[in-house]
Amino acid sequence: MTTTEPATAGGAAAADVAVTGELRALDALLPEVLAAYDLGTRPEVALLNLSENATYRVEDPASGRRFALRLHRPGYHSPAEIHGELAWVAALRADGVVPTPPVIPNRAGEVLTTVRPPGVGDRQAVLFAWVDGRAPEPDDTAELVSSFATLGDIAGRMQLHARGWGRPPGFARFEWSLPTTIGPDGRWGDWRSGLAWALAGGGDARPSRAGAPAAERELMTRAAVTVEGLVEEFGAGPDRYGLIHADMRLANLMVTADDAITVIDFDDCGFSWYLFDLAAALSFIEHHPAMPDLVAAWLAAYRRHVPLTADDVDMVSTFILLRRLQLTAWLGTHPHADAVDDVAAFARATLGLADRYLSGTLLPKGTAG
Repeated sequence: MTTTEPATAGGAAAADVAVTGELRALDALLPEVLAAYDLGTRPEVALLNLSENATYRVEDPASGRRFALRLHRPGYHSPAEIHGELAWVAALRADGVVPTPPVIPNRAGEVLTTVRPPGVGDRQAVLFAWVDGRAPEPDDTAELVSSFATLGDIAGRMQLHARGWGRPPGFARFEWSLPTTIGPDGRWGDWRSGLAWALAGGGDARPSRAGAPAAERELMTRAAVTVEGLVEEFGAGPDRYGLIHADMRLANLMVTADDAITVIDFDDCGFSWYLFDLAAALSFIEHHPAMPDLVAAWLAAYRRHVPLTADDVDMVSTFILLRRLQLTAWLGTHPHADAVDDVAAFARATLGLADRYLSGTLLPKGTAG
């Protein structure tokens, strides 16, 4: 998940002391990382975002070449997992499935650069070719629905490729399973703590996982238990579970001047339920009034590439709420992200989604066909 934390380009002072400290540490690493690449004598660097990783725009003023530099957070991915991501990104492009950003090797010809700052462990970096484009910004509901058809089409093509792709030896990616997604030790934190934090209005409040009011906590717990039970019953067979992008939102599509679409930000790609890509597409807008139409458009386009059974379709609501719980955890561990303007409103909307889910009205009957 990539969104912007409050920091200015180049790592100047941020609103939070911890963020400021991290930016200073990153700034100290940049000279060594940049020196590993052929970027001219004085490349210009600007911070684009800080989330799981730090991403910078790098430009060589002499040649005008631009790049995207990603500095990985220590411990979030193993080197093998990063290599796995880059292998799939390259295969999707080479096999003509979707355009993806090429990786720029370092001076040693390697796609992954490792620096070893004292006292903090290894830090990996990857340099991508710059994609000159913009994320789709639909002006109205009709355009939003059309954009979701595009997302479904791309997800279907990518998943079809992943199912038949011969992975290279040693390929590794993590799993978005129930424990890693909404478990108390999930990769993005505990949704219970995130809910309590958001209901308290966010900011510097750090309530415990039991800090949400009892009624709200009980509602969300019932919803989470229901999600877990249905997902476990659904299972993780090869026709239901495999390699996915896992963050296929409009923000991760770049539309170029000739209307070509490049898929970016594979940092979250991993093994999960195929329909979790649909849930990821709805991230932060699950409560949008047009959500049923967005789901229908996504599924109709997806089905052109991947068949769906009635059991698959019946799970759509469950995967949508699974993702919303995961995002609730993420907000609690990323208190300075700008993904939502009002975290308390997000939490209240989440409670509303959970209530509708438990009553069977999250999606009108027939939405998914």
